[in-house]
Amino acid sequence: MADTATADDRRALGSYGEQLAARYLTERGVQVVERNWRCVHGEVDLVARDGDCVVFCEVKTRRSVRFGDPVEAVDWRKLARLRRLAATWLREHEVHCARVRIDVIAILRPVDGPAVLRHVVGVGS
Repeated sequence: MADTATADDRRALGSYGEQLAARYLTERGVQVVERNWRCVHGEVDLVARDGDCVVFCEVKTRRSVRFGDPVEAVDWRKLARLRRLAATWLREHEVHCARVRIDVIAILRPVDGPAVLRHVVGVGS
């Protein structure tokens, strides 16, 4: 996808990445409990349960690394927002758990060739 990608193209790519990430987690025994949860503060791509741990997962999907690795898009500002969103989700759902973590799933989906997925567990811990 060139620089002329439309909003629909970007949305479709993001949706593809989130579906791939959810399938990846499920295949590894992680239960996805919510997708695209939104509140006034923002959105969490995936909320999951990994044993006694609630996982808040940011999915970043790109066509190339031209503008950097997808993981690099989760900077300290995004991480701080994800922490606030996680606290809000836990409070709104009245979930009290032993552990919480934030993961990033980075997906490179080139125009030619298969997608490459990388799961970074516990970013900013």
